[in-house]
Amino acid sequence: MSTSLAPITTGAPARPGLTPAGLATVLLGAALPIIDFFIVNVALPTIDADLHASTATLELVVAAYGIAYAVLLVVGGRLGDSFGRRRLFFAGLWLFTLTSLACGIAPTAGTLVVARAAQGAASALLLPQVLSIIQATTTGEKRSRALGLFGATGGISTVVGQLLGGGLVAADLWGTSWRPIFLVNVPIGLVVLVMARRLPESRAHNPLGVDRLGTALLALTLLSLLVPLMEGRALGWPAWAIVLLVVSPFSAAAFVHVERRLERLGGTPLLPPSVMRLPSVRRGLMVGIPFFAAFGSFMFVFAMTLQEGLHYGPLGAGGALTPLAVAYFTVSMLSSRLVARYGQKVVPVGGAITAVGMVALLCTTLSAWPNVTILDLAPSMVAIGVGNALAMTTLFRIVLSHVPTDLAGVGSGVMTTNQQTSLALGVATLGSLYAALSGSLGAREAFALVIGAVAVLATIVAITGRRLPDPRV
Repeated sequence: MSTSLAPITTGAPARPGLTPAGLATVLLGAALPIIDFFIVNVALPTIDADLHASTATLELVVAAYGIAYAVLLVVGGRLGDSFGRRRLFFAGLWLFTLTSLACGIAPTAGTLVVARAAQGAASALLLPQVLSIIQATTTGEKRSRALGLFGATGGISTVVGQLLGGGLVAADLWGTSWRPIFLVNVPIGLVVLVMARRLPESRAHNPLGVDRLGTALLALTLLSLLVPLMEGRALGWPAWAIVLLVVSPFSAAAFVHVERRLERLGGTPLLPPSVMRLPSVRRGLMVGIPFFAAFGSFMFVFAMTLQEGLHYGPLGAGGALTPLAVAYFTVSMLSSRLVARYGQKVVPVGGAITAVGMVALLCTTLSAWPNVTILDLAPSMVAIGVGNALAMTTLFRIVLSHVPTDLAGVGSGVMTTNQQTSLALGVATLGSLYAALSGSLGAREAFALVIGAVAVLATIVAITGRRLPDPRV
């Protein structure tokens, strides 16, 4: 059975290239949904105080966005291939701006959850187009640099989300409390919409239809897995949560069967198995699961520990991440040259440095608790930022390195679905573990156990990353 796809040739005229201004536009568009996934972490205690939300509802404020995002990402990529990536980028950005406004003016916790789900759906239309536009309008070293900048944007946005969230909540602009963390997207979104008018249009030469049955089964698989993991503990594991968890592996098996059968019959599956068989895609996604799960759970648990365990304010919690952000951004700018010289070896090195940073964070925090200062945290934050920058930017390049241009939307959708699902899984599992342990053992012990688990996941990345294919070949 073949493990690669032959490039698709169509004889079509060359597409216009992506200018530096166009690249800046799509990267800014990519930053908005990623920032919004994390921006609520430092605002949850304030949202709770203002809207009197239950624990389960607060978790849904985070979960609703992530679940809608993960479920629809592949569909968003496919729609861009079919109807035009610039057009879908524009539509997704409009919807994201409007749903951000809805989140910012939400009168109740329930309304905020619904608005967050809609915002996640809008993000799923927007974000896949970024990688697709880069894949379709760049080549060679220019593509390598663009993908490196995209990886840097993804990582730095996760940190900026918490920094920005902490600053806006602490500022309490005009007495609006947490609401500016969403409202700030409105003017930024409008500016990017104006900039996006000059983006080049691209689409697949032979557009593929939407696989409705595959889409439904993928949605069922992700929902039946993520919803009970995120909400089951807070609700006392009701019967419906157990039933959904039992359904999840069966729906996943059905999805795989339907996709294989559809491709065998000459149809257009949502996730073509031939793409998934590419070594760069298959192995990259497998390494991505523990990497993104570790990163998502770390960002969530660290923010909660700083505020609940160490009694930092929202601004202090965000400020503690500044060394990580600076290190991440700096190393990300060098990642393209590092990959050009060392290839896939950059990923295991990044995983190892992250694991060392987590162990250092654990030792520092336990020894100085509860008088842990930002200066105490800085060395381990730098190591974690360096390690994540090396691994994340390189993983994106590896996964997309051999995906044909006409399937750019599929490739980007697969990668971002893997990223968002793994982030959500990390928050659902290790985040829930932290919540349970902090109630029984205390914040210090809960933090120690979870960060230890994150260090193990980083070590797994360091070991399994050695088997990744070389993106330079």
